[in-house]
Amino acid sequence: MYHTSCEPRSHPDIQTSISFFIQNTSTSTNTMAAAGSVTHKVEIDSAADDISKLEALFSHPLYHMPTPPVPDGDWLLKVRTKRKEEERSTQQWLSANEDGYDPILWNTSAETHPPWLRFHLGISRWQMYQHKDPNLSALTQQLASHRIVSAVQKSGGTQLKLVMSFRNYGKALFKPMKQERHEETSVNLYYFSDFERHNAEIAAFHLDRILGFRRVPPVVGRLINVIKEIKDITTDHKLVTTFFTSPVGNACFYGQCSYYCSTEHAICGRPIMIEGSLAAMLPDLSLAQRRSWKCPWRRSYSRSKLALWETDNNYCDSVRKSPPYDRGTRLVDLIDMSILDFLMSNMDRHHYETFEKFGNDTFLIHLDNGRAFGRHSKDEPSILAPLVQCCRVRRSTLLRLRLLSLPPYRLSDVMRASLSQDPLAAVAPLLTEPHLSALDRRLATVIQTIQDCLEQHQHHSDVIYDDITDYPRA
Repeated sequence: MYHTSCEPRSHPDIQTSISFFIQNTSTSTNTMAAAGSVTHKVEIDSAADDISKLEALFSHPLYHMPTPPVPDGDWLLKVRTKRKEEERSTQQWLSANEDGYDPILWNTSAETHPPWLRFHLGISRWQMYQHKDPNLSALTQQLASHRIVSAVQKSGGTQLKLVMSFRNYGKALFKPMKQERHEETSVNLYYFSDFERHNAEIAAFHLDRILGFRRVPPVVGRLINVIKEIKDITTDHKLVTTFFTSPVGNACFYGQCSYYCSTEHAICGRPIMIEGSLAAMLPDLSLAQRRSWKCPWRRSYSRSKLALWETDNNYCDSVRKSPPYDRGTRLVDLIDMSILDFLMSNMDRHHYETFEKFGNDTFLIHLDNGRAFGRHSKDEPSILAPLVQCCRVRRSTLLRLRLLSLPPYRLSDVMRASLSQDPLAAVAPLLTEPHLSALDRRLATVIQTIQDCLEQHQHHSDVIYDDITDYPRA
């Protein structure tokens, strides 16, 4: 069920651990009312149990490994504190009050920085944000509720995306809803022609965090007013020309892109409100250049041809000898990404990005996850090819996977709890129960695959990359 009011609805506070939205239906019999009461109590108890599992997971020692202080050179950005005498001032940033934007009165003190700037300044060589980042709640709350003052279409890409700007100069990437939660991707649709799903972007952020990777920028769901928050405030003249009213009176638009930008695939409100995902934008390329890498296990993107890795069982041997996979953590980083993709059933990982400042020694940015969670009834084993062919995995990753397979920390339960904190959970669960069950099934497959690798190799050190040598062994 989706909200159909003409007015924007208020969103639950993103900092609240969980909110329950129970619709009571009046009945003519006390028996039905009592039965409904019991059902609600069971649902509440179950949800509270899931939340306690999530809290227990994030309190586990595996998520609190001691780490040395971050050297100055390992921060992506930092505020300049040394300036020429004639430029020296108590204010680091100053601006006039532009139309729709707040005046900028930030200085070098972190307390004066808006959440999006604190997020940018918190990106380091090995992670997008810290495990218990105090800024995360403020950032996600901004994405979920702050007033949008500008909306323009993002250039490039195969499907429609908008860049939304907030009053404090923060920006977010908006992907609108294109598929109902319960729908599965057609079995006859090729992966490269699939829709990008807003709930997949949201779920990918939560799953990445639960796995302890922290390589997906924060993403939040939000209801957007097609007229007030897009059409009326956009300066994108090409985008404006694609707005129209559907035969049933819904406000629609379709933008310009390679796929699904036509009246037949329009984005329509109900009647004016649409769901979407808002992802925190990364620092501008003028401040932090990113490098795009072709994934060695990318698919052919052809209806008739296979990629080399699909026909050569020894393909990993050549990858291991090629830079940057011949040293450092790049190979196990890529295998981490393949595990994430397999759990989400994301086949569309043709490229990945890194921050150029850190060279080859840094984390992989897990961007563009919209084609994940398309089908729950079928698993795609080929996504795990890097793990199967290389038989290499981080010890920390393996330990967290095993932890998530245990009943007190079951992956489906902690994902359900984590997703329940998103504002769009008030409309409908972000992932249906079949998708959550598929996570548990796929997790068991990953663990079994690693176990098979351990049995194939005489020395476990050939399989396990021990990145946490000081953590107790079982």
